[in-house]
Amino acid sequence: MPHPYVLLSAAVSLDGYLDDTGPERLLLSGPADFDRVDEVRASVDAILVGAGTIRADNPRLLVYSPERRAARVEAGQPEYPLKVTVSGSGDLDPSANFWHTGGEKIVYTTEKGAERLRQEPVAADVVALGPELDWRRILEHLHDVRGVRRLMVEGGGRIHTQLLQQGLADELQLVLAPLLVGSPDAPRMFGPGAYQGGRLRLVETRRIEDVVLMRYEPTAPGTADLPSAADRHWLALACELAERCPQSRTAFSVGAVVVAADGMELARGYSREGTDPVVHAEEAALAKIGPADPRLASATVYSSLEPCARRASRPAPCARLILDAGVRRVVTAWREPDTFVAGADGSGLLTAEGADVVVLPEFEERAKAPNRHLIAPQD
Repeated sequence: MPHPYVLLSAAVSLDGYLDDTGPERLLLSGPADFDRVDEVRASVDAILVGAGTIRADNPRLLVYSPERRAARVEAGQPEYPLKVTVSGSGDLDPSANFWHTGGEKIVYTTEKGAERLRQEPVAADVVALGPELDWRRILEHLHDVRGVRRLMVEGGGRIHTQLLQQGLADELQLVLAPLLVGSPDAPRMFGPGAYQGGRLRLVETRRIEDVVLMRYEPTAPGTADLPSAADRHWLALACELAERCPQSRTAFSVGAVVVAADGMELARGYSREGTDPVVHAEEAALAKIGPADPRLASATVYSSLEPCARRASRPAPCARLILDAGVRRVVTAWREPDTFVAGADGSGLLTAEGADVVVLPEFEERAKAPNRHLIAPQD
């Protein structure tokens, strides 16, 4: 199911701490960066913090600029983003600032936590998810029920850690402050555990007074049939490549990217690339990789359209080329319609031979865009 775009935001010391152990909150950045955070808050649909952050910091999580609030209202949005917290126990202080400032609030909790909140209610909608908290269910509910498309997560460290470890963070905005904390008891940005492999992609650095903002995106694909945030980034690239295809009345415009398990791009291609008028996107991309490359066995192929199962222009369809290359994971946006091949089912061919196929339907319209001249009559 679709998720919101998840943006993790935090400021840390040079040695990776979110705070020190003193009674007052450690201010890691200054006025200019606080204004930047206010701008980011104004751009999102919801802001999330964990229950521990509410207890420790008693935050208001407001958009402070009147001009930014007015711009939200003029755009048809609520004056303030939805405020979200997560608590398995339901142990929340009803007098905290979180509940009494800003706009709407929501708490995700367990059945046990919801029972506690019925006895000690807070000024928020309460959603019980069952015996355990589940981040994917939380994100699906925010997207499908509350209409959240962009979610800003402001802590704490445990929340950031869980979202990164589960491959659910689309972006990390990290501000590095010229301070050292050094206390082993102080809260850290990231905790121990198994993270996705590979390097994050640095997309921006910016000096703001005496701190540095660094923006990163994850690159490592998901595993099996569980999509990751990086899967969305790579599939978006495949859709972008589809827009470069020379237009055809007899074939779809498709883009494809092959990505190793550590997030390294191995190759990309698109329909009718170069001088070959019938080459398919996946075919073009795979042809750029040595057939003995050991990374193919754990790689993911991203294709804006389901790989073909039958074709007239070449002996082997793209689904067969993918399997023969040793790839066993494919992420696509759109199942092939019957425009040229009745009963096309590349996904069926792939799954029948042990490959995982992930469909991200939120990209379907983008994948269809360069093909409207072919499919409009059937829509």
